[in-house]
Amino acid sequence: MRSWAGAWRRAAPSVDPTRTGPRLAVLGNCQAEGVAQALQLLVPTARVALIPLGRLTRHYGTLDRLRTHLDAFDHVFTQFFPTGFVEGGNVHALAEGDPRVRLFPTILFPGYHPDMVHVGDVGALSAAHLVRSPVGPYHSAIILCAYLEGLSPADTVALFRDSTYAQLGYYEAWNEAAVYLLGGGRDMVFPLEADLARWSRRGCFMHVLNHPKLFVLADIARRLASEAGLAPVDVPVEDYLPDELAADVVWPLYPDLAARYGLPGTMVFKDKARGAAFPKLYDLPAFVAASFAIYRRHDPAALACTRVEAWRADPAVRAIFRA
Repeated sequence: MRSWAGAWRRAAPSVDPTRTGPRLAVLGNCQAEGVAQALQLLVPTARVALIPLGRLTRHYGTLDRLRTHLDAFDHVFTQFFPTGFVEGGNVHALAEGDPRVRLFPTILFPGYHPDMVHVGDVGALSAAHLVRSPVGPYHSAIILCAYLEGLSPADTVALFRDSTYAQLGYYEAWNEAAVYLLGGGRDMVFPLEADLARWSRRGCFMHVLNHPKLFVLADIARRLASEAGLAPVDVPVEDYLPDELAADVVWPLYPDLAARYGLPGTMVFKDKARGAAFPKLYDLPAFVAASFAIYRRHDPAALACTRVEAWRADPAVRAIFRA
């Protein structure tokens, strides 16, 4: 599972001149914005700088230049980045021999949104190579498969029911997502077992599979600060700061799935807010119709999706869409 969370698109906030405490660098994707903002709240004297991973090559060019820039910081908190984001190595090369560098996890959790997929050239590791849906780079696997199988929009809408989800394995997705998330946390010595239990008690803690709600990012920021000896203040971050990722795409927790978790569900899809305009909302029939309209503009070969291709190659799964 790869993260398609894009780099923060705005300039990092200027450092408050009244802050004279530790200098903290936060490297990451769009989740890092919430972590950086939470750190500014939790450590009131800290001077926090956000460094988007998507800009490493443009701003620094090489890993050595990035290291030189980071020399000014007391602590460096970073998400994983592979070789290729900046010439000279990956995050492990950056961290080697530097006790200031602390990795923190990228939260990927499709358990609440098992129908969500990316379409296009996923291997390119760039959102520019993905097919856009009515709500950005996120698609419904059911809708895409139904379109490729020649179903009508009305028949596609009818597929969104309990029996379909059971046959497609959607009810196993939460446990699979938990195994993946917890394993990733252990791999970077950032165990998440207690965190996942706490987040789950608060309901659906994801906006989409790679956009956690603010209280999740706040918990990560609090741990980073505590483990660095920075004594974070005891405040609920989500009560003091806006959830910037809530302004982006919000994928619904389907009612039949929600019922399995004892949570409220909906079928309203929200696009990213554009400026001061109210964000565009789609109910299920409108989302199916808008998705079909987009797919008609593409050659079927361009609508690449590993999961859907596997479904269409499996007679038992394909029969779900032909019933």
